[in-house]
Amino acid sequence: MGQRIVIKIIEESSYEKDVAFKVHIGTPQLAPDDELLEQIQELEKKPYKELTELERVMLLSKPRNGELTTMEVRIRESMEFKATVDKLVAKANTSAVLGTSSWREQFRDALTVIPADESELDVDNDDVEEVPRCVDYISHFICLFWKVLFAFVPPTDICGGYVTFVVSISVIGVLTAVIGDAATYFGCALNVKDSVTAICFVALGTSIPDTFASIIASKQDDSADNSIGNVTGSNAVNVFLGIGLAWSLASIYHMAHGTTFNVEPGTIGFAVALFCGEAMIAISIMMYRRNAKSIRAEFGGPVISKWIHASILFFLWVLYLSISTLEAYDVIEI
Repeated sequence: MGQRIVIKIIEESSYEKDVAFKVHIGTPQLAPDDELLEQIQELEKKPYKELTELERVMLLSKPRNGELTTMEVRIRESMEFKATVDKLVAKANTSAVLGTSSWREQFRDALTVIPADESELDVDNDDVEEVPRCVDYISHFICLFWKVLFAFVPPTDICGGYVTFVVSISVIGVLTAVIGDAATYFGCALNVKDSVTAICFVALGTSIPDTFASIIASKQDDSADNSIGNVTGSNAVNVFLGIGLAWSLASIYHMAHGTTFNVEPGTIGFAVALFCGEAMIAISIMMYRRNAKSIRAEFGGPVISKWIHASILFFLWVLYLSISTLEAYDVIEI
């Protein structure tokens, strides 16, 4: 006759675990509602020599332990599972995601040529060391200045990463401003209208950080929420904070000096209306990809549908630039 014993294990959330404890089984007792309990208690009071053969058999029916009453239980982590997790962490290069602990580590990573990230983990070739390709070396030397520049950002171990966040946002803001000014000068050198420069060169230059942030988020996250949220959030900051704060400060300044702050309307109204129409098309494509049984993904999915929808979105961008430029130069009259 077997009996199952349930033992509650308290989880300590430790990555490496090696603990042991002993389970000791005490002397078994008859249940209080057992019919033989009173009879056996009376027989135990009698001397053993005075017991009859039937009474001795009844005493033998009393529950008792076997030879082993103590068992040692040892809980250890699964080495196979631990090895798999370690390989996934190493493959995903989580040091770039979780942060660094020292400037030395940051400069070492900045000066080291790292192979391109793999899209899928190759379990069969875990022992093969990845060698940087020619493209990796070219990309490394092109980005070397920026890698060393951002290596001066304080590590994430300082003040829980808040200093890293503030300094990184500040550096990105400065670089975005520099890129925007460079795009403006480039358009001026080509004798391009300000409205065309704004939607082509300035918009493209200031959107590069957002583009790379969305690419990294789409590779590292399980869903497309962060990638799409980064785009919509960036637009919200540009419209509500970038334009609203600047115009508010300008209005307050002119009001304090007794003047009026006026912004003359240009051709941007047509570009905004065109953008809103194409944005509705882009949202419709995303909703279709989310609900279509053959896709069920906002990013990626089957090769054919992926390239078709990517081409449509790229065409919308080219169409937006083309029509806005033609309208700015009065080729199209609205």
